[in-house]
Amino acid sequence: MLTPFFFAHLCLAQDLTIAAASDLQSAMQEITSGFEKETGTKIKVIYGSSGNFFQQIQNGAPVDMFFSANLDYPRKLEDGGLAEAGSFYQYARGRIVIWVPNDSRINLDQGLQTLLDARIKKIALANPIHAPYGQAAVSAMRKEGIYEKVREKFVLGENISQTASFVTSGAADIGIISLSLALSPSIKGKGRYAEIPSDKYPPIDQAVVILNSSKNKALAQRFLAYLKSAGARKELQSYGFDVTPQIGQ
Repeated sequence: MLTPFFFAHLCLAQDLTIAAASDLQSAMQEITSGFEKETGTKIKVIYGSSGNFFQQIQNGAPVDMFFSANLDYPRKLEDGGLAEAGSFYQYARGRIVIWVPNDSRINLDQGLQTLLDARIKKIALANPIHAPYGQAAVSAMRKEGIYEKVREKFVLGENISQTASFVTSGAADIGIISLSLALSPSIKGKGRYAEIPSDKYPPIDQAVVILNSSKNKALAQRFLAYLKSAGARKELQSYGFDVTPQIGQ
């Protein structure tokens, strides 16, 4: 777990420090790069689980902005007076997929029922205690009626990025990861995926807030405005996020 001291060390050398859910890694790199070129500023993004960041921010971690993989954590920060009033912005909706490496003999045609395949010994998913994508995975398996049959096979990642690494490294046979990671440069082409129908789990609506403790609120507001631009929304969409008109309004 990253400590407030670690955050503080990063903040000293950066114009803007952002804590972001791991599913955003590839899209955020593109978005921040465009913003930096346009403004001449520097942005540092730290990736991890939304729940862990929520706890760290409550404990005083000096973050300028928080991009969560759900709506609840940003709303709680806003309700608790830790987020700038009016900065809450729902920027996207995520999706989950089942993913296996290219050399796997597991057939994904059966969707979630694939997890019942006797050849599967380990199933990777993000820890549902603090990771919204893990919560969505559990909901989907429960709705499919297979959760109790496969729960003993779970390998839990601290965040969705670590979850994907369990599968790519061979520590798990299959994983439930974000579509954004399946489409990311580091994984795309290395495996196969099947999208889990969105009616199997509650919407993974995601939001950002600017923290009241930020020393760079003007720049954070500028980045928030950039996030709402057509270019930034296009980057999110290219990694499988839903950014239809109703999202973020």
